[in-house]
Amino acid sequence: MQHERLEFAVLRRIPLHLKLQDDRELTGLALDVFTQDGAEWLKFRDGSDVEETLRLDRIAAFSEL
Repeated sequence: MQHERLEFAVLRRIPLHLKLQDDRELTGLALDVFTQDGAEWLKFRDGSDVEETLRLDRIAAFSEL
């Protein structure tokens, strides 16, 4: 279900707040959700226009803004 909610956020350009397992928190836009090398990934742009690719299993929680 997390994958589907993130895909919807990508399609609708819904801003997100992410809490990662390493205690970092990011706010910005999900750009893409994809599978590569047997893992699911999120391409994300934060409020400073920095793009980052995150493994979905490293996201502890997220909410729509």
